[in-house]
Amino acid sequence: MIDFENAKLRAEELTRIIEYHSDRYYNQDAPEIEDFEYDMLMQELIRLEESYPELVTPTSPTHRIGGKADGQFEPVEHRVVMESLQDGFSAEDIRDFDARVRSVVANPVYVVEPKIDGLSVSLEYENGEFVRGSTRGDGRIGEDVTANLRTVRTIPLKINTPLPFIEVRGEVYMSHEVFFNLVEEQELNGEKPFKNPRNAAAGSLRQKNPKITAKRKLDIFVFNIQQIEGHELSEHKQSIDYIKSLGFNTVPFYNTFDSIEGALGEIERIGQIRGELPFDIDGAVIKVNDFRQREALGSTSKFPKWAIAYKYPPEEKETTLIDIEVNVGRTGVLTPTGVFEPTTLAGTTVSRATLHNQDFINELGIQIGDKVIIRKAGDIIPEVLRVTEHKSDSVYRLPEVCPSCGAPVSRDEDEAAIRCNNPDCPAQLLRVLIHFCSRDAMDIDGLGEALLKVFAEKGLIKTASDIYSLRREDIACIEGLGEKSADNLINAIEKSKENDLSRLIFALGIRHVGQKAGKLLADNFGSMDAVMAASEDDVSAIEGFGGIMAKSVVDYFRMPSSRKLIDELKSAGLNMNSLREIKDERFSGKTFVLTGTLTQYKRSEASAIIESFGGKTASSVSKKTTYVLAGEDAGSKLKKANELGVTVISEEEFAEMIK
Repeated sequence: MIDFENAKLRAEELTRIIEYHSDRYYNQDAPEIEDFEYDMLMQELIRLEESYPELVTPTSPTHRIGGKADGQFEPVEHRVVMESLQDGFSAEDIRDFDARVRSVVANPVYVVEPKIDGLSVSLEYENGEFVRGSTRGDGRIGEDVTANLRTVRTIPLKINTPLPFIEVRGEVYMSHEVFFNLVEEQELNGEKPFKNPRNAAAGSLRQKNPKITAKRKLDIFVFNIQQIEGHELSEHKQSIDYIKSLGFNTVPFYNTFDSIEGALGEIERIGQIRGELPFDIDGAVIKVNDFRQREALGSTSKFPKWAIAYKYPPEEKETTLIDIEVNVGRTGVLTPTGVFEPTTLAGTTVSRATLHNQDFINELGIQIGDKVIIRKAGDIIPEVLRVTEHKSDSVYRLPEVCPSCGAPVSRDEDEAAIRCNNPDCPAQLLRVLIHFCSRDAMDIDGLGEALLKVFAEKGLIKTASDIYSLRREDIACIEGLGEKSADNLINAIEKSKENDLSRLIFALGIRHVGQKAGKLLADNFGSMDAVMAASEDDVSAIEGFGGIMAKSVVDYFRMPSSRKLIDELKSAGLNMNSLREIKDERFSGKTFVLTGTLTQYKRSEASAIIESFGGKTASSVSKKTTYVLAGEDAGSKLKKANELGVTVISEEEFAEMIK
């Protein structure tokens, strides 16, 4: 056994590691390790604390339930604690749980159900109507995400029976189909894709804009009643049956067993079919069915003693790497994909997985012909873990020229990515066009991926400027389209010519230049010609721009192909000037933060007014904030403004300021 001093040092190290990864998982929705690895770290800390109880502290990760409310949403105090579950990793762990239960209650009946891998939420209803939804947070304090939860179509806004009050707990998740479509869209747009459906669901639910949440097509399974008034229940299975009758989407299957061996058989069955389910699970949950027995068993500071979660170990398989394919993304990044001898993982056949970049290949020493261990990250995304047998001492190298256009590739000092810098690269064309036409860019309604692909394949669109040369007859002859569709699309293309310069700059797809940066460039320089003539120092002088962004902008407009594209877009009649109207400079140098519900203006209208007087808006309150414009139900931003001594103004005061 490890001695006390070494145990103390290891416990402190484990605490730091677990705290870090907890924050990445719960609060940032960006985990760096798999659930199984995290669980093993936690189990090691638990064993050390059991061996040396004096190592236990009130702030130990073993006593915490989950994440914490991060401040971007209003806090919600849970009247009934949203507890976490004790984990089991073997049949012996489950039998030990059964022995502990039977030492307190006689003849327990167990309910076994799948453990959905998503984000745990509470839904509250008064007189049958949905009034509030919140995240679990740390179990006691969560975040109010009511507006976002209203966009989840399987959450009823009104239940079948108008109970005085009911609070239910569920798991918001993203189905595999929706997840794959989202990742494909992110990759096409050159964005970093979500790692797994759980993080995609968490990141989508915690968006500040409910419209983004709605687009992500989240779903929910409800599995527990936290509180209820107006109806008596005595068993867990009975309660799930009841909430299903109220109109909730409950866990897909839940079966009862009067022996722990029967429950273990169900766990094995669920493990065998988990690869066939259209959603992720990370285990199976065993719960005591009878509520009176639950009361007798009670809870620890973190776990109920009447339930346990069995966690399935990640399945790993050895296979042979038979080829490496290199694809080129919208921003020119070369991405290597491993092609393997097909093998079955988590219920599906796997034959491909990303190899990320040259650094990853170098780290593992990967070469075609190697024997490798693969698994599915989160049971869904195939990944290579390690090499078990090298075919040779050499390591695969990504090509020095673009596999699509033959242009030289380069690697930036600050990135792991190797990139083709030829803007006319045909592999990048479709992704560039999709971005150019997207809603936040030129917003050409009706010209989506499918139609752009057809036009590109027919040779009708080779650059973004070709969009403005499309004729009605070109469109009407496409299968599935007619004259009406052609007219609508031509009108949408014509309308896009009137867009503000900021949209066009963003649509060009300049590296490191997003919507906000595009607007800053347009507002500060006023015209495309001025932007193209700007030096790195000129661009860097804009507040919010750094050296890398400034260099990216200047490098883009130095390329002959970029200047040719701008000339073609000018000839097509696109607006090349900022439409921002500065009435006067009364708000020059002033920063506003808008919070709460504004009754006299939409937020976009208030922001436009502020900008028309030379001011700017920000999303968060800091010492640099000049004014906080507070509407009804203003929350954490108002509180922070008061703490920092920032001037808070009402809509009436704002109206006086803009007279």
